[in-house]
Amino acid sequence: MLKALLSQLVRSGTLTVIWPNGRRYVYGSGAPCITIRLHGRFTPIWLGLHPDLAFGEAYMDGRLTLEEGDIATLFRILLSGIHVHKPPLPELVMRGLRRALRVVEQFNPVRRARANAAYHYDLSGRLYELFLDSDRQYSCAYFADGDESLEQAQSAKKRHIASKLFLDRPGLKVLDIGSGWGGLSLDLARDAKADVLGITLSKEQFAFARNRARSAGLSQHCRFALEDYRNVQGRFDRIVSVGMFEHVGVVHYGEFFRQVRDRLAPDGVALIHTIGRTDGPAATNAWLSKYIFPGGYTPALSEILPAIEKSGLIVTDVEVLRLHYAETLKLWRERFRANWSTVAKLYDARFCRMWDFYLAGAEMSFRHWGLVVYQIQIAKSLTALPLTRDYVFNAERTMLASGAGRLPRANEAA
Repeated sequence: MLKALLSQLVRSGTLTVIWPNGRRYVYGSGAPCITIRLHGRFTPIWLGLHPDLAFGEAYMDGRLTLEEGDIATLFRILLSGIHVHKPPLPELVMRGLRRALRVVEQFNPVRRARANAAYHYDLSGRLYELFLDSDRQYSCAYFADGDESLEQAQSAKKRHIASKLFLDRPGLKVLDIGSGWGGLSLDLARDAKADVLGITLSKEQFAFARNRARSAGLSQHCRFALEDYRNVQGRFDRIVSVGMFEHVGVVHYGEFFRQVRDRLAPDGVALIHTIGRTDGPAATNAWLSKYIFPGGYTPALSEILPAIEKSGLIVTDVEVLRLHYAETLKLWRERFRANWSTVAKLYDARFCRMWDFYLAGAEMSFRHWGLVVYQIQIAKSLTALPLTRDYVFNAERTMLASGAGRLPRANEAA
């Protein structure tokens, strides 16, 4: 079954597989070339039956090792043929079952949402410091030219988002849903003179962001709370959410956008920045759901827009960032691999292989498997924004000229 699967998948490049009994099988031809070795008599069987879960587990556990090339190259070769192959029947059954059960898997009430957030975001802060930029931006960067450093691209991302919020006057009340380590909230408080509330479910992020605000002298205008979006009260002129919507769960989209509607002022503007899929609704990859983002889901645009429409909000702009996240992940993985030994001391070698698989798989999914990033701008009123999008570019140029986005870095406030 595994042999048949690989014969269908490998459409470009050369994959050499050394079976547990020592036999070699070669699939495809040309560059790039990669050689893997399988260990354990049952590994090929499990890989053939349930590849979505088994490939990641085999790599993590050392039952799939690389003798030539790296895991990113393996993903590149396998994903290049993902749209033309027919999965084996057991895998089709598993995918269908996961699709049918995603209502249960993505049921994220407050308590479960907190546990899911803690699983990923309450890991050691040192880990994130080792591969993120110095502001700890853990979402897609923005490469306006394509040759920016990670630091430059993440600052550009924050300017791009801020420009779409139409921060036309000081004193605006801003809600940042999923504020992470605080970088965007702090920028908005300092550069736009906004009154910002950033909320997160991660205890580590909350403590770190609050300390940054205190160190930057912005505590009066930039507050952070350990809170679920469903429990926030009050009205806000602007609402922004970056990299959090993937954790909401499709069964909660109506609830999420009704809360955005209820919290948004009559002339308010909201901006949702989320990973999305271009090939329609599906289910979360089994390995990713089990080991990296429990309860998470990457939505199709066809799943987001109906929820917005039903809430009574107006979609005022949609931008699709295509390869920006692939470039972001490439830089993250380079930094992660450069600090492999340090991460191994924090955790262990298996953890390193797990995150290497995660980062490489994510990058190649954005390059070859139809993942993108959607920036969806929303308003309550048709008159909340200028008639044309010129204000976005004008605001970015003004912020860049004024040096916006140069807060003390995260590691300086630690």
